[in-house]
Amino acid sequence: MLVLPAIAAADNTRVSIFDYQWSNKEVHINLGERVTWDWLGPDLEHSVTGISPDDLQWDSDPGTDVPHHRAGDEYTLEFTQPGEYFFQCKLHAWVRGEVIVSDVPGNPLSDPGPRPPLNVDLTPPTIGEVKLAKTKFKGTNGTKMRASIDSPGSLDAEYYRLDSKGHRVYNGYHEWPTYIGINHFRLAARWKHFKARPGRYVAVLRATDKSNNTAKPLTKPFEILGKDPKKTRKAGQKP
Repeated sequence: MLVLPAIAAADNTRVSIFDYQWSNKEVHINLGERVTWDWLGPDLEHSVTGISPDDLQWDSDPGTDVPHHRAGDEYTLEFTQPGEYFFQCKLHAWVRGEVIVSDVPGNPLSDPGPRPPLNVDLTPPTIGEVKLAKTKFKGTNGTKMRASIDSPGSLDAEYYRLDSKGHRVYNGYHEWPTYIGINHFRLAARWKHFKARPGRYVAVLRATDKSNNTAKPLTKPFEILGKDPKKTRKAGQKP
């Protein structure tokens, strides 16, 4: 019996893994034919792991007790001995099924048909034009920012302070919920994960949709100005 690489062409029978179950829990094939398991999502932390004496060596996720796949992954086995083969997910024991192989020679070149469509959206969101009301400002209230986003989800900003040599030093983050269209935020406002001290900064902005796809990051430089020493002198104090 042969375990084929995930990239190999699959023949004969496809079984989809989605909604915490197999699409066909009892698969019947003939001798020499293949079964391909397709991870369609959105639940992807499932393995195809042999649990009967003659298939213990088969595991789609060897070396880990926490399987994880990308939507569209495949795992293919060719069965060259008749019998009953039982499989289950090593993380979710109720995600299981069996393959019953007859002793009748089959056709390993038969077409099992196309892979079913994925149950997840793999298209990353897009951040349109991002504008800051001010790129230099004082205080801890930040500055108004507007951004066009084409998917609901969230926008997070990682703040990096620039040192004297222009190197980035991580300085905190903030996250906002988003909706489709023009969104309004308050960038660089002080809160528990960002201290908003005077200095030069870069904000790295990332939009994430509800399917956990992440947009290409954008950067926005800004500067938080310090207090004017002339305005902080006490009355009558000499310069």
